[in-house]
Amino acid sequence: MKSSELILNSDGSLYHLGLKPGDCAPLILTVGDPDRVASVSRHFDSVRFTHQTREIHTQTGTLSGKEITVISTGMGTDNIDIVFNELDALFNLDLSSGSPLPTHTPLTFIRLGTSGAIQADIPLNSTIAANTAIGFDNLLHYYPLPVHPMAVALHQYLSLAASFSHPYAADADSSLLSACSDLGFHKGVIATNSGFYGPQLRQLRLSLKKPYTIKQLQEFVYHNQSITHFDMESSGIYGLSHLMGHRAISISAILANRALGSFSAKPHVAVEEMITKTLEGIAAGKFD
Repeated sequence: MKSSELILNSDGSLYHLGLKPGDCAPLILTVGDPDRVASVSRHFDSVRFTHQTREIHTQTGTLSGKEITVISTGMGTDNIDIVFNELDALFNLDLSSGSPLPTHTPLTFIRLGTSGAIQADIPLNSTIAANTAIGFDNLLHYYPLPVHPMAVALHQYLSLAASFSHPYAADADSSLLSACSDLGFHKGVIATNSGFYGPQLRQLRLSLKKPYTIKQLQEFVYHNQSITHFDMESSGIYGLSHLMGHRAISISAILANRALGSFSAKPHVAVEEMITKTLEGIAAGKFD
């Protein structure tokens, strides 16, 4: 493989992540905020490796005898494209040649993020695991992701203009979703957007060209499933994981309710509860 395609640093580490084989565990928790990495790793029994470059902060350690990594991705599916391709390469390519390794190593990704609900009956500070992620970004249009019937139904329902990218969708790993149900997390459908303001239909000073409204998204139903919350990463995580042969689940602490116009008074408490419960589940073997 040409050096312009699989780019390595002078020490042999991956260009953006700065990681080499052995630095990362196959069980990977992803967070958006680099500062949240320490909020997760402080629950580990030990930390053996730490590295930070740009917004990507990585720590690897152990939890109840299990090797575990937490890594920050930054915001947006553009960053997800970088982080997930390089993590996959770390485990499944010979970095010296770029050739696939003879044995595929499946990874488990658990996103621990924050989100805003769009349905009025979803309480602030609750936790939702997404069974499906709908992408209003365009990342997976560059990859051969199979067409998802929910995305087709949503596109038809919204009657989107030809200039607007067709939404795509991908599902969570069923075993990871079941583990989240065991922990008492709610299930929902997350819509991933390419930004926080206009793409999530927030209006500050700029007027918006609205290809759809929040009310339309609230009222969309597919096989008794409604869109429940927004984020900026999950569709990329689910789509790339599906194509690469990895398992993924997106877990979100609900800090805002767009239908009610409210925001959590204790966002850090909600995030900490999500982290603690998920790590308890990992320690108990629920995500194995």
